[in-house]
Order: sequence, then C-alpha cells, then structure tokens
Amino acid sequence: MASSKEYMEYILEQLSLLDGISCRAMMGEYVLYYRGKVFGGVYDDRFLVKPTKAALTMMPDAERELPYEGGKEMLLVGDVEDKEFLRQLVAAMYEDLPAPKRK
Repeated sequence: MASSKEYMEYILEQLSLLDGISCRAMMGEYVLYYRGKVFGGVYDDRFLVKPTKAALTMMPDAERELPYEGGKEMLLVGDVEDKEFLRQLVAAMYEDLPAPKRK
C-alpha cells in the first residue's frame, strides 16, 4: 500500500517549525530530509524515523516497524499532533545522522 499525498502533506505541515525539511517521493512512499540528511519517511501512511540515539532517548517506548519488506527497522512516531515535540525530535536527531553521500 502506498502512502497518500494528503498524509505526506499533513506530516510536512506538522514539521513546519523546522527550516530545512524536504521530501522526495520514492516508489509510492516519501523519504524525509532535514538539512540534507535523511531522518525518516512516510511509509504506508506511517511516519517513521531512524532509530538514532536521540530518537530512542526521546521515544523509549516507540514501536519498531519495517518501512517496507527488506528494509531496516525504524521507529513509529505515535504522536504526530505535537509540532513542538516533532521539532525537538528531528533537531535532536540531526547530529546522530550520517552525512549525505556524495554523488
């Protein structure tokens, strides 16, 4: 099942307190970037983030889910209503994320 454009737009609105958020459509799903680094995505209308140290600290009870068959485990963001929490989460994750690969 692919993610809906409407849900993706909703997640982008919830992340609007952060400058530097972008997304890229990929095979019916969406990859999310913060200041050029991949931090998560929208998969089957679920907002998932990478299990970085900061994300695990801020969401210790988050469910671990696969974004797609064969993918690496990610954390399900349960509370997508709280814009300030999402801002803090993504900002805290930034330092833990690997630098973008050079093309």
